[in-house]
Amino acid sequence: MNDKKISLKIISRKISIAILFIAVIIFAADCRLDNSQKAEIKPSVNREITDDLGRKINLPNEITKAVSLAPNLTEIIFAVGAGEKLVGVTSFCNYPEEATKIQEIGDTLKPNIENIIALKPQIVFVSTASQLESFTETLEKQGISVFVTNPNSFQDIYKSIEKIGEVFGNDENAKELVEALKNRVAEVENKTKDAEKVRTFVQIDKSLYTIGKESFLTDLIGKAGGVSVTKDVATAYPKISKEKAFALNPEVIILSDSSDNNEPNEVFKNSNAVKNGRVYKINADILSRPAPRIVDALEQIAKDLHPDKF
Repeated sequence: MNDKKISLKIISRKISIAILFIAVIIFAADCRLDNSQKAEIKPSVNREITDDLGRKINLPNEITKAVSLAPNLTEIIFAVGAGEKLVGVTSFCNYPEEATKIQEIGDTLKPNIENIIALKPQIVFVSTASQLESFTETLEKQGISVFVTNPNSFQDIYKSIEKIGEVFGNDENAKELVEALKNRVAEVENKTKDAEKVRTFVQIDKSLYTIGKESFLTDLIGKAGGVSVTKDVATAYPKISKEKAFALNPEVIILSDSSDNNEPNEVFKNSNAVKNGRVYKINADILSRPAPRIVDALEQIAKDLHPDKF
């Protein structure tokens, strides 16, 4: 009987040793498998970028799907070489031509949030803070980042271009573009630096919407060799009274060319600008969008203000 107990103990010990041995082999195999898998699988990398409102935006290392809610942002995204990443744009996004072939998600002021979410973008680009509150929370709950730009000057436009380039990993493209734009602006400023500043009124709409001190167009007029007669008016695009407009008496009027803004408001009929035939039109899209083509607008307006310098 004792011999049987001893035999059972020996057998039990051998089985335990065998199980332990097998466990060690499995553990070692698992370690080798884990190491090989780690070599093949790259960890998900997140990064943080600050938008123009100072908001911290968390993004994946690579952006493959984006939505633009403003024409100027669409232009910038294409200009930095990331147009193929756009899966949604607004009905106003008409430049470049390729943008018109991308799915529309509504207009700039009233985008269709359901359509945006269905496209599953990683990021949505917004042009103004006023668009932000209405849908940011909804998008961020879906894991979609919202990036806001808010340019009030040429320097801000350069910054927006570089930031958007950074978002897509196209930093060098963006820097080269900004450098080229800065060179063109410097050439204009150099030609007009000694010229007398021309008092200029920019008519955005015939009902007397114009530009104020917070508009990048006020900066543009200054770089073109002029001075906006409404440069000290609060906000970016104020509507002024007829009495105030009459008192301004500009030397030049710039019209943002559209079907309902093809001539100066009647209050300017006796102004120096109208009497001397110094009323100029410029394509509304080029003038109104803080994007690379704003330098085209600068060059045209500088020639209108100072034709003798070009």
